[in-house]
Amino acid sequence: MKEVQLLNVPNFYSSYYLLGLNQEYKVKFKMEKNFIKFNNKPILIFKVNNTIAVIDNNDPTGIHQELYEMASVYFVTNKLIDHDSYRQPKVKPLYPHYPVNIAMLYCRVFGLDLFRYLKLKDLVQQIYILLRRPLYVKHKKSFKKDNFIFFSSNIWKKEPETNQIRAEFIRFCKADSRITFKGGFIPRSDGNTYGFDNELNEEKYSPKLFSKLSASSKIALNNPAVCGAVSWRLAEYLNQGLFVLSFPFKIELPQNFKQDTEVHFIEHTMEYKALFDKIIDDTAYHNVVAANGKIYFDAYCTPQAQAKYVVDLVLNDRSDLAAV
Repeated sequence: MKEVQLLNVPNFYSSYYLLGLNQEYKVKFKMEKNFIKFNNKPILIFKVNNTIAVIDNNDPTGIHQELYEMASVYFVTNKLIDHDSYRQPKVKPLYPHYPVNIAMLYCRVFGLDLFRYLKLKDLVQQIYILLRRPLYVKHKKSFKKDNFIFFSSNIWKKEPETNQIRAEFIRFCKADSRITFKGGFIPRSDGNTYGFDNELNEEKYSPKLFSKLSASSKIALNNPAVCGAVSWRLAEYLNQGLFVLSFPFKIELPQNFKQDTEVHFIEHTMEYKALFDKIIDDTAYHNVVAANGKIYFDAYCTPQAQAKYVVDLVLNDRSDLAAV
């Protein structure tokens, strides 16, 4: 069994990869001084056969160039298509994934070193977040849904396009008598509604309840998040076997989705009505897209599949990348 050596203590955003690596390989932790400043960040630094690699789960604002120079492969969750920083040869895209509850594994892998390398406040926060996330479950294939849609999201301060796409989806769902809708915008802590007063929802949902309600939805909306990132909820939707309605991706994936086969893509909110008419009248189309999305997830996106993808690419690309 190959050994994967973890070189820093990442935050909860790396939980999916910690789970996958632990399932497939022998995982050990040994802090390296060069990487202490990346503790409690959405960065996982690891070594396989003395080859360093990085998994960067941060928002797509550019890579850490110093880490790039030290790594053989630099994996990113959101590899923006039109960002120069991500066009460098060692930068590789990741498949969709999402944070899961690995609290026990987290404590077992890092042990007492958690108290050495994290502030107590930060450690408590990380464990709290992990415990609130659902455990990873490979959901069973079930695609038939009632005409129920759950959608709840934040109002972003600097993402007006994203806000508008979400607001119009909420309005359409509320107005369509065929749909039973639950959700809306979550009120901001600063009280600013940015004009979306009618789309607000006062109810709060724990991560576990959010996941449960999402799993019952006829449609799951995926749209560009902060800085053009793809929300980690996409992976959860695919795992749950949901019909994913998506706006065009601004990021690169290792294996792109097929239009009208694994995901249904649209470019304008005015297309909501035609889609709703289609999938409510044609349940076969709805079920086929949902089923193919689930097949994509099971093939490429499980923790084990992603761990293999990452480690295999590190080992296979090592000689080629050394000459870059």
